[in-house]
Amino acid sequence: MTEQLLQFIWQFQYFNKNSLHTTEEETLQVIHPGTLNTNQGPDFLNAKIKIGKTTWAGSVELHIKTSGWDKHHHTADKNYKNVILHVVHEHDGMNPGIPTLELQKKISRVLLSRYENLTLSQSFIPCEKLVGIVPDITIATWKDRLIAERLMRKSEIVFDALQKNNQHWEESFWWMLAKNFGAKVNSGPFENIAKSIPLKILAKHKSSLQQLEALLLGQAGLLQKSFTDHYPVMLQKEYNFLKTKYSLQPPGEPVHFLRMRPGNFPTIRLAQLAALIQNSAHLFSKIIEEPSVNKVKALFTVNANDFWHYHYRLDDASAYKPKSIGAATIENIIINTVVPMLFAYGSFHQNQQLKDKAIKWITEIKAEKNNITKGFESIGFENQNAFDSQSLIECKTQYCDLRRCLNCAIGNAILKRA
Repeated sequence: MTEQLLQFIWQFQYFNKNSLHTTEEETLQVIHPGTLNTNQGPDFLNAKIKIGKTTWAGSVELHIKTSGWDKHHHTADKNYKNVILHVVHEHDGMNPGIPTLELQKKISRVLLSRYENLTLSQSFIPCEKLVGIVPDITIATWKDRLIAERLMRKSEIVFDALQKNNQHWEESFWWMLAKNFGAKVNSGPFENIAKSIPLKILAKHKSSLQQLEALLLGQAGLLQKSFTDHYPVMLQKEYNFLKTKYSLQPPGEPVHFLRMRPGNFPTIRLAQLAALIQNSAHLFSKIIEEPSVNKVKALFTVNANDFWHYHYRLDDASAYKPKSIGAATIENIIINTVVPMLFAYGSFHQNQQLKDKAIKWITEIKAEKNNITKGFESIGFENQNAFDSQSLIECKTQYCDLRRCLNCAIGNAILKRA
């Protein structure tokens, strides 16, 4: 038994409520268990119970054992003066002077067994062997909740960026977009590169793709060595001039090439990012106004300049291959940057239509395929579009991996069936 499980049992009244008595043998009826308190003070607020012939309203405190009351020093704490009932799993003889209800013999052994199996499970998800008993409507509703939680959580990242750049939405979008272009390995360095070059500076050089490349590659520390090829030498000269002109400070965090396909090399990603900057003005404003996700995809369909068709690195030639931003990369940008930014913007401005549009767009994007989504698919979960895949990723990372089964609708349904 854990205190969190005991809270869960009390909150949803998952115990035998027939013939309830306090440890002092007074009859007890739970009229309302109260509301779970996530702040300081008793576990449940605004509860209503009847002891004997008297109805009480106030707070309820829970402990594994009755002695927990003194161990947590509640007697001298004014926050606990309004406690009307002490609910415990095991009454160990201590009497805090408050009516006490022992639940040990009232809780289903099946529920406890299932909870233990969930917490100790080494399966892909704790409920893998039991999820089949959960109604489809429960899973569908839970996915809706997961998407909302995921987008609200990502919105907090956007709001944090806005605090740092004086509420500049385009600048915040630039930061998040650059982070996305860096993928998992270089997300941090790319975000710092973006933060080191104000958008207004990039806007001044939109007419020159070479200058945009020079700024990005230079701030990434990729123009520091000696080159023999004309093009990187030219970029190096451009960067040294612009660095001095704008007093730019490189972040100093290295970008990485190891263990990635050449198409994802930071040189290629930065060159594509430069091409995107040149081909778009007020990109986030356009996205806000755009009703079609397919037209948003078109905004990101750009090619790096001709030099990169024959190179993956600045100093190594390669066979001809156009370095366009691929369809999968564009969809990843929409899922992980465009949709969260649009949802955050709608939340900030209390515009439900924009929030709905953000959610609609991920239903129109193909499902992500990775180890998490494949794991869920193998046990029967649907993964038809990005709405599904994003909800499954959120469930795995924020609930399953953390064993938050008591906070999960699927876990709740399994324990409730006990």
